[in-house]
Amino acid sequence: MNDTPFHLGHVHLKVRDLDRAVAFYGDVFDLELAETEGRFAFLSWGAHHHDVALQAVGADAPDSGRGVGLYHAAIEVDAEDALGDIYDELCERGVPATPVDHGISKALYFSDPAGNGLEAYVDTREDRNLAEWEGENQRFDPATL
Repeated sequence: MNDTPFHLGHVHLKVRDLDRAVAFYGDVFDLELAETEGRFAFLSWGAHHHDVALQAVGADAPDSGRGVGLYHAAIEVDAEDALGDIYDELCERGVPATPVDHGISKALYFSDPAGNGLEAYVDTREDRNLAEWEGENQRFDPATL
């Protein structure tokens, strides 16, 4: 690993319904509400003031579109069973998820209630003795997690 003074500070997402988004991120990713201020909510896993910032932009806000822009925010979990827990929570909420085995990781791709793209994944490089992605994109059954 590089020795660098940089790290990702947080992800800031625009949402239509702040309360619904706070509940979603709390239930799916175990984020705790650290602070709210007007149209903003700040959620944390505890080490930082916030890891995810949510900004309410209103129920009639347009989608971001399919052009240039952020594709998704990815959240890594430590183990396959944690990814399975996320899958179970998504199923309970009726949120469709696309499971993809990249060889170096197993991932679930889905959207939050506002349509923001998300990936939850577990790194499998060490378990599979792989150092680099080899272009693999295969579906897997998340029920086996």
